[in-house]
Amino acid sequence: MVTPLSDALKQFLRTSRLGSGLRSVQISEIWANVMGQAIARSTDRIELVNRTLFISTAVAPLKSELHYSRDLIKRRVNEALGESLVDEVVIR
Repeated sequence: MVTPLSDALKQFLRTSRLGSGLRSVQISEIWANVMGQAIARSTDRIELVNRTLFISTAVAPLKSELHYSRDLIKRRVNEALGESLVDEVVIR
């Protein structure tokens, strides 16, 4: 049976250590569209590790706001990617 290339790539991304890095890059690219320019400018780093999205910012009020918006962030990122990749959001 022949597997379509898109399915093979998805399987590779799920099982490869490269998958998290590539997904982090994808999330970084859509971050401004998902959360807005002001938040994107104040966010230092976005990283996806083992289905957990780590968001880093040095702005204390933003950190607090993002902490209370974790479910919304998870939902928006998953919708933008078209897959359920984020199970948890951690704000640093």
